[in-house]
Amino acid sequence: MNKKIKTEAVDHLFDAVLVLENKEECYSFFEDLCTVNELLSLSQRFEVATMLRAGKTYMEIAEKTGASTATISRVNRSLNYGNDGYEMIFSRINKE
Repeated sequence: MNKKIKTEAVDHLFDAVLVLENKEECYSFFEDLCTVNELLSLSQRFEVATMLRAGKTYMEIAEKTGASTATISRVNRSLNYGNDGYEMIFSRINKE
């Protein structure tokens, strides 16, 4: 975990996210919290991670998502050398 982001304010935000009970609550909270562009950027990164994990090429991902190669590379670096956050989510989604 990156110690730079471990703050009381970030803890408070994550506590708020953890009390959300369904997708509609997520929409309500995140629409209030984020700009449309911020939310779309987050969802784009998650889609990029999903496609990278499925073995898609940078070109295929860029064409489908509109993500830049810099964004794709950043997500790829997180998948390969990050804190395994994406992998944790993917394994939990696959169990459902």
